[in-house]
Amino acid sequence: MPLHPQAAAFLERRRLAGVRPDHQLTVAEARAAADVPPRVVEPVARVVDTTVPGTAGPVPVRVHTPAGRPLGVVVYLHGGGHVTGTIDSYDGLTRRLANRVPATVVSVGYRRAPEHRCPAAVEDAEAVHGWATDHVRVLAPDSGGRVAVAGDSAGGNNTAVLVRRLRDAGAPPPALQVLVYPPVDAVAYRDRSAHPSYTECGRGFGLLYEDGLSYWDHYLGPDGDPASPDASPMRAASLAGLPPAYVLTVQYDVLRDEGEAYARALEAAGVPVQHRRWDGHLHGFLGDPATFSDADPALEEIAAALRAALTTDAQATVSH
Repeated sequence: MPLHPQAAAFLERRRLAGVRPDHQLTVAEARAAADVPPRVVEPVARVVDTTVPGTAGPVPVRVHTPAGRPLGVVVYLHGGGHVTGTIDSYDGLTRRLANRVPATVVSVGYRRAPEHRCPAAVEDAEAVHGWATDHVRVLAPDSGGRVAVAGDSAGGNNTAVLVRRLRDAGAPPPALQVLVYPPVDAVAYRDRSAHPSYTECGRGFGLLYEDGLSYWDHYLGPDGDPASPDASPMRAASLAGLPPAYVLTVQYDVLRDEGEAYARALEAAGVPVQHRRWDGHLHGFLGDPATFSDADPALEEIAAALRAALTTDAQATVSH
C-alpha cells in the first residue's frame, strides 16, 4: 500500500522544518525535542502521581482512573528508544487508553539510558507490575482483578521482556501483553540484511535505521550483551507459556519485520497471538491522533483486546 497521505504530509513537514534524526543529536537534544507534554489531553476521572518502591529506589508512576468503571489495570511502558519519552510526554496516549478500555492505566517512569543501562528499565517495570497486582482491587474496584501490560517501541521491548521474567519467576501472568511496533532483537538489528524492513524502511520514514543503532548502543553500553533475553526477547530460550499477545506493526517502519517475526515466534511457541499491521503508516502514529486519523481506530482495537482480556478467561483469538 502507498504511504498514507497524512504520513507523507507529516514527513514533508519534518523535512521543511529541518528536523534532525535522533542519532545526530546529543541525548539532551533528543530529550528536549521528544519529552514535550501534549497540548490537549482527554479528561479522565482522576490522575494521581506517586511512586512505587523499586530495586534502585522509588519509581515514578502516573495513575489514570477512567471516566467509566475500570475493568482492570493496564501497566503502560512508554516508548523513546530507552532514551527519551516520559510520563508527561505520553500523558495523551495513556489517558486515551484509560478511557477506551476502560481501565486504570498505570504509566511507568522507568529509568532511561544511557544513565541506566539494560535491564534497569525492566526492573522498574517489574516492580510496578508487582505493585499493581498487589493493589488491583484498590486501583480497579469491582473489577475482575486482572492486570495487563502494554508498551510501544522501547516500551514494547520492555513489555516482552517483563512477561518472560514474570514467567521465569513463577509470578502471576498478565492477562495480555500488548506490543506496539516493538524492537525485540538487538542481534538481528546489527545485521542490516537480517530483515527486509531494515533497508526498505530504514531511510525516509521518520525512524531511521541509524537511530535504532544509537538507541541500542545507549541502552546496552559498551559491555552489554545484545543476545541477552533481557535486551532481546527474541533470544529467550523458550517463549512457551507466555501470556496472550496483541502485536501491532506498521508498514513503513524499520522495526516492522522484527515485530512480525516475534509474533510468529510467539504463535509457534503456542502463545495466542493477535497481530495487526496498519498499512501506509509510520512508527509512532498511535500517539498522534491530531495528525493521523487512524490513530484512534488503532487504539480502539487495542482497547478491545484489553477489554476482552480483562473481563473474560477466554484466550485471545489467533489471527494473522
